[in-house]
Amino acid sequence: MRTRVKICGITREEDAKLAARAGVDAIGLVFYENSPRFVSIAKAQQISQTMPAFVSRVALFKDADEDFVRSVLSQVEIDLIQFHGSESAEFCERFKLSYIKAVGMKSPDCDASYLQAKANHYSRAKALLLDSHAPGMAGGTGEVFDWSTITEVTKPIVLAGGLNAGNVKQAITIATPYAVDVSSGVESEPGIKDEEQIRHFMQQVAATS
Repeated sequence: MRTRVKICGITREEDAKLAARAGVDAIGLVFYENSPRFVSIAKAQQISQTMPAFVSRVALFKDADEDFVRSVLSQVEIDLIQFHGSESAEFCERFKLSYIKAVGMKSPDCDASYLQAKANHYSRAKALLLDSHAPGMAGGTGEVFDWSTITEVTKPIVLAGGLNAGNVKQAITIATPYAVDVSSGVESEPGIKDEEQIRHFMQQVAATS
């Protein structure tokens, strides 16, 4: 099965277009103000409108209040929500839009039972996104975690955390995820994507199919 690709932390229209031309399945727009990849609603509107058909637009929130989430969704064309904080399943389901839930993997407790418990709790999530941060902390550290700890659960797995063209092939071979999510691994600086790095990353993912 082909491994899907999401490029997160898009902050510029030209980077969104680069990603789409490279064949990504989704782009991520970060609505978390403490992130160097944060985008305003106005900028997100412009980026979202540049996306062609069949490239999903994902809005990332971390412990945002309900009013802010609704404000974003009412003004920006969004296909999927990514909740990256300690949001409850009930909160994630309030917005009547498909969502994925991030799970921090930097903890000794992140074993098979832990992942399955998350899958059970977020039963309506379309996938679990496994990142290298500790549970409850923010992602985007650029670090990897032990991919061999990933076990099969009753949800598609999106692998994130420190991925780049040099390691994504190995990561897919070990973890066999449904999709991979990259941000800093295809950047020249925080929030600025690099065309050559994107192209190389996509080539490495395709080589695993």
